[in-house]
Amino acid sequence: MISSLVNMFCPLAFYKCLADDTRLKSLLLITLKGELCVCDIQQALQLSQPKISRHLADLRKSNLLLDERRGKWVYYSLHPELPDWAQKVLQGTATSNLNYIASGLRALTQTGTNRMNCC
Repeated sequence: MISSLVNMFCPLAFYKCLADDTRLKSLLLITLKGELCVCDIQQALQLSQPKISRHLADLRKSNLLLDERRGKWVYYSLHPELPDWAQKVLQGTATSNLNYIASGLRALTQTGTNRMNCC
């Protein structure tokens, strides 16, 4: 059975989401890490929580991300019904452009050992 998301997923909306630096970097970091909370992305991109949350909400509304509330924190992951072609674009972009998100990956590695400051 073909998912309704796959049938309704719009390539134009997908690429529009990728056209913003904050959304693209957030998506690439989530693609590589599997899931991240708002505070992780805030640390990685060195941006304010409201700005990160606004962009993540846009990505969720576009069906690129799923969110899961755990206590007071919200974790984001790629939507499991994201079409294969879109997943391949994100995975290929992330692994082929590590320099684009290198500072964010370093920040995640540094805060990963000190989660008490975050979640």
